[in-house]
Amino acid sequence: MTDTLTPDAGAGPGTAPGAGPTDAVPMDALPPAEPRIRTGGVTRADLATLAGAAGGSLALDWLLHQRLLPFSGAAGFLILWYLLFLAFYAGAGRLQWDGQFVRERMVAVLAWSSGILVATVIVLQIGFLAVRGVTAASHLNFFTESMERTAGLSPITSGGALHAVIGSLEQLGLATLFAVPLGIAAAVYLSETGGRFARPVRSLVEAMTALPSIVAGLFVLGVVILTLGVERSGFAASLALTVMMMPIVTRAAEVVIRLVPGTLREASYALGASQWRTIWTVVLPTARPGLATAVVLGMARGIGETSPVLLTSGFTTYFNLTPFSEQQLNLPLYIWNYVKLPYPDMVSRAFAAALTLMALVLVLFVTARVLGGRRPGDLSRRQRRRIERESAGARRPAPARSVRPAVALRTAQAARRAAATRQAAATRRAEAVRPTAVPGAPRTADSQ
Repeated sequence: MTDTLTPDAGAGPGTAPGAGPTDAVPMDALPPAEPRIRTGGVTRADLATLAGAAGGSLALDWLLHQRLLPFSGAAGFLILWYLLFLAFYAGAGRLQWDGQFVRERMVAVLAWSSGILVATVIVLQIGFLAVRGVTAASHLNFFTESMERTAGLSPITSGGALHAVIGSLEQLGLATLFAVPLGIAAAVYLSETGGRFARPVRSLVEAMTALPSIVAGLFVLGVVILTLGVERSGFAASLALTVMMMPIVTRAAEVVIRLVPGTLREASYALGASQWRTIWTVVLPTARPGLATAVVLGMARGIGETSPVLLTSGFTTYFNLTPFSEQQLNLPLYIWNYVKLPYPDMVSRAFAAALTLMALVLVLFVTARVLGGRRPGDLSRRQRRRIERESAGARRPAPARSVRPAVALRTAQAARRAAATRQAAATRRAEAVRPTAVPGAPRTADSQ
């Protein structure tokens, strides 16, 4: 028996003449159902293809790298394995999928493998530093002492990097104090004000972004130290770091300010605000999360610079809490000086300082990610909760007992004064319409 499909009784105007609720359409005459397209996820075929391509490419790589080709080394083995894996995966995928789907899967594999490679390199770096520096970092004296009384053959329980950590924080703080206002002001000029000098300023900022750090150190050395006579100190090092940080802050802040919707500026101008008032009260507060990200990225760039500090701050093993006088050490210079010494304990201290520096940079980048996770103008969760509380309080009627006695007394007095004023006005209107008595006229009963 052939399956049939009965159409609905309420057929539209396009129904053929004579077709009614009793007409039947054979199921064989209907077009086949379209296959359901899977837009995401991983199937068993994908996993099998990945495993087969990885295994086959590994076997061929070993055969070529160890038996046939005159190559050696782990780096060449891994690179050849990756290239063969891509070729095997593309070939295996072409046997079972169409060309467009194969290209999509190849892009996905490239993206995933690139992310895994970056994460692997970061983990290997942190692991390498942790293994080499755990001997010194496991002792508390490394974070509480300086190298004032420590020599090359001193035990690992003597000396530390506290003076370098303090120097890094002070120099970075001064550089941030100098670079952030200049960078944000330049970004506002490039994105909001403009003018005939906007293009040269933008070209100069882009050129300074790729400026070698040694050039910044030579500039401060030649102009500030040798010409002006300023001694090598943390202040001079902070000036060199300012030269490196300012273009980073400027470029990042300009991009963020350009993301602020133009409708906000138009609304501010429509209310009569000037351009600078609009920038100060609308544009900059809206772009605050992105500006914070720009500042933190600039700080992360400046905290790891070595060449400018090498030429401007000098080297010392003592505590120096004043960055404006005498030489001051920071973490990059600490690492550069002690990692090349032929003493294992000194090398271990240098690696522990590198691990500390990486932890500081990681904290800065995580802070940038947290502060810059929202788009310009988006409210944080804390701000939304505060607005909801204020809205709920505005909708709720205030209880009678919440009115203070003094306020209630003033309100009652004002009501009595208003009532007395209204009564006096009514009396004056009544007197104005009362008839006036004519002299010599007979008195009526009403007038009596």
